[in-house]
Amino acid sequence: VGYQTTVIILSVYPVYIKVRAGAKVGLVYIKMFAPNVDQMHVVNHCEVKPIAEKRNVLEESAHIARGDVSDLAKQEVTAFDALVIPGDGSTLQVMCCIAPVLAAKALPGCEITMGQDKECERERKRERVWPYAKTATSMKELGCKHVNKKVGEVHIDVKNKLVTSSAFMCNAPIHEVFDRVGVMVTELLKLV
Repeated sequence: VGYQTTVIILSVYPVYIKVRAGAKVGLVYIKMFAPNVDQMHVVNHCEVKPIAEKRNVLEESAHIARGDVSDLAKQEVTAFDALVIPGDGSTLQVMCCIAPVLAAKALPGCEITMGQDKECERERKRERVWPYAKTATSMKELGCKHVNKKVGEVHIDVKNKLVTSSAFMCNAPIHEVFDRVGVMVTELLKLV
């Protein structure tokens, strides 16, 4: 899955799940935000190489969300009951960390999942199932607890009203990533 596809999946799919779970855009306020900054890197996705071009994160996000995106810096936090942070390579470039790390920095002592904290291989293919497992161990350094979860599972930190998923931290088929994100959003809606 390319970066652009990942961005679309992780930013638009949670809204889709909310609506499918019964949320009406008119009754449950769904809003997308992005920082109004230049992208760290612009990538030619055909060649998977950086290119010498400048793009604004807010403008690119408006393209993905079909125009209805607001500047993150101008939002009133108390106006919302929940927040979904899509966390892929683009989040890493813009916010300098992936979504669960943002949660760990914002909520010291919280519980999160990034999947597994140990790499393992599939028997037949010798493919690393959790290639970013070492990232999970770094969560302790941020003062939070990492909880190992299987593909398809999410972790719910009830105390902090925080739901996390491994999403693309695992080499899994795309439908399993969709399922994880769907479960995460459904569980988040139960907390609000």
